[in-house]
Amino acid sequence: MSLLKSASTVSLLTLASRITGLVRDMLMTSTFGVSAMTDAFWVAFRIPNMLRRMFAEGAFSQAFVPVLAGSKTTEGDEATHGLINAVATLLTMTLLVTCVLGIVGAPVLVYLLASGLKPEGFDAAVLMTRWMFPYIACMSMVALGAGVLNTWKNFAIPAATPMLLNVAMITAAWLGAPWFKQMGIEPIYAMAGGVMLGGLLQLGAILIALLRMGLAPRIRLSWTAARAAWAQPATKKIVYLMGPALLGVSVAQISLLINTQIASHLPTGSVSWLTSASLLMEFPTAMLGVALGVVLMPQLAAAKASNDSDKFSEMIDWGLRLVVLLAVPSAVALVTFALPLVAVIFHNGKFSDSDAMQATVALMGYGSGLLGLVAIKVLTPGYFASQNIKGPALIGLAVLIITQALNLVFVPLLAHAGLALAIGVGAMVNALWLLIGLLRNRTYIPQPGWGRFALQVLAASALLAVFLMWSSASLPWLAMKAEKLKRMGWLALVVSSGVAIYFIAIWAAGLKLRQFMRR
Repeated sequence: MSLLKSASTVSLLTLASRITGLVRDMLMTSTFGVSAMTDAFWVAFRIPNMLRRMFAEGAFSQAFVPVLAGSKTTEGDEATHGLINAVATLLTMTLLVTCVLGIVGAPVLVYLLASGLKPEGFDAAVLMTRWMFPYIACMSMVALGAGVLNTWKNFAIPAATPMLLNVAMITAAWLGAPWFKQMGIEPIYAMAGGVMLGGLLQLGAILIALLRMGLAPRIRLSWTAARAAWAQPATKKIVYLMGPALLGVSVAQISLLINTQIASHLPTGSVSWLTSASLLMEFPTAMLGVALGVVLMPQLAAAKASNDSDKFSEMIDWGLRLVVLLAVPSAVALVTFALPLVAVIFHNGKFSDSDAMQATVALMGYGSGLLGLVAIKVLTPGYFASQNIKGPALIGLAVLIITQALNLVFVPLLAHAGLALAIGVGAMVNALWLLIGLLRNRTYIPQPGWGRFALQVLAASALLAVFLMWSSASLPWLAMKAEKLKRMGWLALVVSSGVAIYFIAIWAAGLKLRQFMRR
């Protein structure tokens, strides 16, 4: 399976997932608006989500997938299946303890994340955290299954499962919230049930896929089984690699924690405005960066295990060129066309004109760093596949300090938008630092033609920026709140025209897209 075909499959399924995610977010903002209770939900949801990114999709995946891919390449399928069983056993026992501690310690977790919440919001956040905390267990097992499936080049199922969470949350907002209201229960609590249902559905889908491929792990819950699993050298190697990986991932999540803490002390609604903007920003980040990272990680690990350094470098070069080709115009769109995007997606129901403007400036801040956020997803697999996890961790730690120093400057001037801008600038610094590291140790050697390629992309993006700025200023996007279909139609027309303008300009500049399809 070619890299482009694999990445396209993941990207298209991610697009479908993000579309259902946008439907979910539109329904939530329309139903609940922006209030202390919505801030409480997003804080509560952020706790298991943060732990998921730190442990499940972060440190665990970064350590597990390279070792798994290396085992499959050098030791064969049978030994690798034994490794899967051992890791699944240890992971399950760890998750049981973690969930108990998280449920009991929910008040402490909420206080650490958002001590500025008002009393009613704080209490609601604690209750929803307790209901949603087992979500981390579901997603950790999903991450294990996804790592196995991706190593066996089955990218479709892991990329499609996030849609199940969105469908569950849509159902909760559409049917659960009115039902709760009729029973005299705070409607936002229905969303906590939707999150847990979504986690269970994702886990079920992954398990079915593993069973069909004969790769479902055999989990044994006993101290004897745990000791036997720990005795495997590969298992110890994964745990050893998880240490620096956890440091690296934790840096990003600590930054998010600090930013949420700061936002909770800003005007009411700041957490929700930032959340709305980050959801839009994550649309291109997931479609481009996550898709490429998921596909490249096992391929790079296999190339490293085979000592094929040329193939290793060529894959990173291919990924970076795709990032520049697609992330630069996407960043231009988020910065120059932010208001129409926010207006169409979120400016409905109880989401006011003021809320739309506040989310817009936050989105512009995030958009400034989109290229860095996406590039990181391609650059870090270059380290992880070589089982060099310490390097990105130390870089991330330095970037955390830089980002918080930027907050001291930006937040007094720009409030919540300053938090988004600091993250954007920090991401650009992080990506540049990672790139320099790969170049210095010659893990990555750029292919010829980068200078001309960069000029072609910049020229086409400049033309796109002019068109989008004109489109943003020419239509009364907020005034069309009551004309939803008309506003959506205009957005579709402008976006499709912008895509056409960019790629026609790229073609006129002499860039041949066929070069990406050959790989």
